[in-house]
Amino acid sequence: MLDDQSAAEARPAAQPGTPAWPTEYPDAYAVVDVETTGLARDDRIVSAAVYRLDARGDVIDHWYTPVNPQRDPGPTWIHGLTSEMLADAPLFPQIAEEFAERLRGRVLVAHNAVFDWSMIAREYARARLPVPVRQRLCTIALSKELDLPLANHRLETLAAHYGVVQRRAHHALDDARVLAEAFRPSLHLAAAGRIRLPLLACRPLTEWTDSIASPSTTSGASGGRGSRPYAGGWRPSRRRAPCPYPNPGRYEPGKPLVQGMRVAISGDTSVDRELLEDRAVEAGLHIASGVSRLTSLLVTNDPDSGTSKVAKARAFGTPVIDEAAFTQLLREVAPAPEE
Repeated sequence: MLDDQSAAEARPAAQPGTPAWPTEYPDAYAVVDVETTGLARDDRIVSAAVYRLDARGDVIDHWYTPVNPQRDPGPTWIHGLTSEMLADAPLFPQIAEEFAERLRGRVLVAHNAVFDWSMIAREYARARLPVPVRQRLCTIALSKELDLPLANHRLETLAAHYGVVQRRAHHALDDARVLAEAFRPSLHLAAAGRIRLPLLACRPLTEWTDSIASPSTTSGASGGRGSRPYAGGWRPSRRRAPCPYPNPGRYEPGKPLVQGMRVAISGDTSVDRELLEDRAVEAGLHIASGVSRLTSLLVTNDPDSGTSKVAKARAFGTPVIDEAAFTQLLREVAPAPEE
């Protein structure tokens, strides 16, 4: 593991006329990047890096570790980590506390933060350990809030916009460095414009499973016995059969859900998202990827998040309930009305 700490340099005093820093902004950030064996629920972290930043985005220190995933490392052509390189690396439970110490009391910042947070949350759930992260900030969402003139929302495009040079793309430590350097000017631009930061709540998993998408057990080119092939991509397809029931309309508070209702889910859930969706499908509901005028119900634990789904639900007058209420309603879903 690499642990390179450096004291933050003295900051110049604010110049006269400089806008005051927004008092509602967080006090500290942890810019995170994790490399993984793949993108599915049963994939594992193979390396992790954290840049700790102060309230104004200045670097305090940084940290990096490889992680032995106890399985095929997956797309080595992307992250460059082979089974041989990871053989003597620590297991996730062995670095969990040090990793947590880097995150504690800070907002987790990542590019496509939902992915990094989901992988981290699953690793802590497997280790039966708490993760001290309460909020996250996605730099893609922040770029959209700032209306940056970007051709796309890839990390290298954001880096080039701010003149940040990438040295080792898809190496966790360098990706975290690049993002930290790009995040600071974005943060200052947001502060100057008094823009609300797109903060989302992080909800640790209390119920999860790795068994829904069972991986192949055939031998692959880069792994040994029991590995799964990655040559054709590493994200399993989970196509669900169409809901057999017609949409009966919107959910009415105080009444049961009805088979065929279109349900959208936004934000973190304490039950693994795919597991919660599978239970809804088994009950006869239709899981929608977005919110439209036909959506019967939006499930979210963070109704003030300002996500596109929440905004559309408000615009369309779609009923909104939290995960606990939805889970309760799933116990007794009314049958679809006979035609």
